[in-house]
Amino acid sequence: MRLFLISFYLLVSIYSWGQRPPVPNLPYASLEEAGFNRDSINALILKLDSLEHRDFIGLVVIKDHKLVMEWYYNTFWRNHIHDIRSAGKSITSLLLGVALKEGLVQNLDQNVYSFFPKEKYPSIHEDYKQIKIRHLLDMASGLDADSDDGQTPGNAGQWMGMDEWVSYILSVPLAEEPGKRFVYADINAALIGAIIEEKSGMSLRDFAREKVFDPLGIKEFYWYANGANQTVAAGTLYLSTLDFAKLGVLVTNEGKWANEQIVQPDYIKMLLERKAFDLSDWWSFTDAYGMLWYKTQREFNGRKFDYLWASGRGGNHLVVVPKENMVIALTSSAYGPRYGHARAYDIVGELLKALD
Repeated sequence: MRLFLISFYLLVSIYSWGQRPPVPNLPYASLEEAGFNRDSINALILKLDSLEHRDFIGLVVIKDHKLVMEWYYNTFWRNHIHDIRSAGKSITSLLLGVALKEGLVQNLDQNVYSFFPKEKYPSIHEDYKQIKIRHLLDMASGLDADSDDGQTPGNAGQWMGMDEWVSYILSVPLAEEPGKRFVYADINAALIGAIIEEKSGMSLRDFAREKVFDPLGIKEFYWYANGANQTVAAGTLYLSTLDFAKLGVLVTNEGKWANEQIVQPDYIKMLLERKAFDLSDWWSFTDAYGMLWYKTQREFNGRKFDYLWASGRGGNHLVVVPKENMVIALTSSAYGPRYGHARAYDIVGELLKALD
């Protein structure tokens, strides 16, 4: 019976694969060509198909710039877009890299105050003169904001429902010296988005479309913006699983897509290497954090893997394994329960173990 099921799933997979149109600049590769053990992947197929909860959406694996796996579940398909939640913060980090390339931002040591004219934003607090862009990227702004404490004035619950929130978040004061401590807070990514919007004269949504999404062939997406056309740079970005994975290719390919340099290689290098804070005691799935990305090292079958990843509630993960030139995108709608992240972490582990 088990052999029959494996054969059936492989037949369905092959048939479905043949029905999918090709992806520009992303040719297909077989499991063997990509260096995966087929028996191990067959076991993963069975595991995913028998998941207890029906909220897993998709898995895409790109290796050596070739599409190796593209699987969807529970009525979702290639063109369905989905809320990747806080993984959008890591995409905002990539967009900052574009802003640096375009000259809209000079360097990561610029203070936040310098981007927002006092006459336009009279509420801006003098404390922002002490906060550098790199502090925002490391979740170490020192602002009185904490995603785990709804009473802090900078918590997203205090401002995300406003028709115009930039003026409000610029009034949030410091609670401690910038750069000293990691405190997870949406306000940090929101401020990076606001900087890009202020300097480009575009909403972050339109900036992303023109500078990144269009070149990558990302046609269908949604990114929430308020009444003042200010985009929620900390999340609420909806992408398909395949397009989510394409953004990871920008990291493995030193900021390039096809022949176009979208993000400068030196920024990608910082994104890959910077580990501003040790988080091994904060969250068991990660070791460090920096540049709005998590950094992890794990060992499977005697091999050590270093990878960075974007994380969104529910198990929405974009995993980049630089030395394997591999990207793994997982989407899921397990927003309320806690198992989403653990499930995604386990799937990533199974994929890494399946490499011959």
